[in-house]
Amino acid sequence: MTAETLALSVVHELRRAGHQAYWVGGCVRDRLLGQEAKDIDIATDATPAEAQMLFPKSEMVGAAFGVLLVKAQGVAIEVATFRVDHEYKDGRRPEGVTFTRSAEQDVQRRDFTINGLLYDPIERKVLDYVGGQADLEAKIIRAIGDPEKRFEEDRLRMLRAVRFAARLGFEIEPKTLEAIRRQAARILDIAAERIRGELNRILTEGAARRGFELLDETRLLAHILPEVKNLQGVEQPPQYHPEGDVWTHTLIMLEGLPAGCTPTLAMGVLLHDIGKPGTFERAPDRIRFHGHVELGVEIAERICRRLRYSNDDTEQILALVENHMRFAHVKDMRRSKLKRFVRMDGFDEHLALHRLDCLSADRPLGNYEFVKREREEFERAAAESPPQPLLTGRDLIELGYEPGPKFKPILEAVEDAQLEDRISTREAALELVAREFPVERPSD
Repeated sequence: MTAETLALSVVHELRRAGHQAYWVGGCVRDRLLGQEAKDIDIATDATPAEAQMLFPKSEMVGAAFGVLLVKAQGVAIEVATFRVDHEYKDGRRPEGVTFTRSAEQDVQRRDFTINGLLYDPIERKVLDYVGGQADLEAKIIRAIGDPEKRFEEDRLRMLRAVRFAARLGFEIEPKTLEAIRRQAARILDIAAERIRGELNRILTEGAARRGFELLDETRLLAHILPEVKNLQGVEQPPQYHPEGDVWTHTLIMLEGLPAGCTPTLAMGVLLHDIGKPGTFERAPDRIRFHGHVELGVEIAERICRRLRYSNDDTEQILALVENHMRFAHVKDMRRSKLKRFVRMDGFDEHLALHRLDCLSADRPLGNYEFVKREREEFERAAAESPPQPLLTGRDLIELGYEPGPKFKPILEAVEDAQLEDRISTREAALELVAREFPVERPSD
C-alpha cells in the first residue's frame, strides 16, 4: 500500500461518516509543483474521539493538538482536527487549541500560503483560502496573515522560509523578509536541536549555496553561525583562489553539494576553512593562513557542540576539517601513510570535499584522481590477500612490555613496515620491535 492509497481511503472513510476531510500542507504544494510528495497529511472536522472511533487501530500522537496516526501495511498518515491555536508564549507551540468545524479557520494558523492549501482527492480540486496558488505561480514565500505574528508563534518558521525559498527557487515576499530581519536575533530563543535540523535540511536538499545566501540576506546567519559570517571579506591569494574571498570560495563549494548528501559532508564543506579569518596574514610574498587547520578544528568543534551534533557526526566533521589539506601531499606520502590515510572512516566524504575544493578554485584534479586510483589498488590487493596483523598487544606483553600508551606507536610501526612490504613475517616484526623499541629494564 502506498501513502496516497491510504490517504485516499482515510478521506473516503471520514466522508462516509459525514465529516469534511482534505489533504493539506506540503503534499498539496508538491503536487501542484509536479513533485512527488513524501508525506500526506489530512485535516478534518472530526474530533480526535470521532476519528479514533473510525480508525480504532490508530495511535494518538498529539492528543492536545488533535493529531492521530493511522497506520496500515507499514504506511502511516497523520490525521489532524481543524483547530484554532491559542496564544504562543515559548516561540514554539500554542498554550492550547480550540477545535473547529471550519477548514478556513484551520489554515489561518499555518506558516506560509504555499503550505496552507487543501486538496479534495475525491473531487480532485484545490481549496485555497490564503492565495497559495497565486504565490506558487509567482514563486513567492509569503507568511499567512501578519508575518510578525507568524514568526512570534514559532521562531523556526524563519529558517523554514529560507529553506523553502532555497529548495524551490522562490523569493521571500518583502514584508515576510522584513519581519524575519527584525526578529532574526530571536532565532536563538529556540532549541539548538531544532536549528540544527533546519540547517541540515538547507545544506542537503540541493540548494545549499542559495540557502546560505538567504541566511545572510535575512540576517539569520550572523546569529546562528557568526563564525561563517566572518568568512566574508577575508582575502585569499589570487594565484591559488582566483574565485575570491573565503566566503565566495565556500559558497561555490556549497553549490556543488548534491541533494541527498550527508549532513557531515555538508558541514565539513561549510567549515573546512573556518579557521582562516583568525589566521589571516599578509606576508611579503603572499597572503598566508598559518595554522588555519588547527584553529579550524577548534572552532568547528565549538559549533558542533553548540548545535548539539552527535559525537559520531562531530568526529567526522572535525576529521574533514583536520584532513582537508593533506591531499596536497599525497604524492609524496610513504605507501604506509597513504594506505592509512585512505583507510580513514568515511573517506568517501574526504574525497568529495577535496574534489569540491579543487573545482571551486579551478585547480586540477590530479591529486584527487591519484588518490582514487591508489585506493582502488589497495582495496583490490586487500581483497585478494587480506593482510593479517603480524603482532598484537598480547605479543608485546609476552615480550615484556608494560601495557599502556606506548603500545600504539609500536604496533603502528609494525603495520607501516608491513604495508610498505618491508616485513612479512612474525619473526621479522619481532626483530623490528626489538631493534627500534627495546624493552626498558629496571635499573639495579
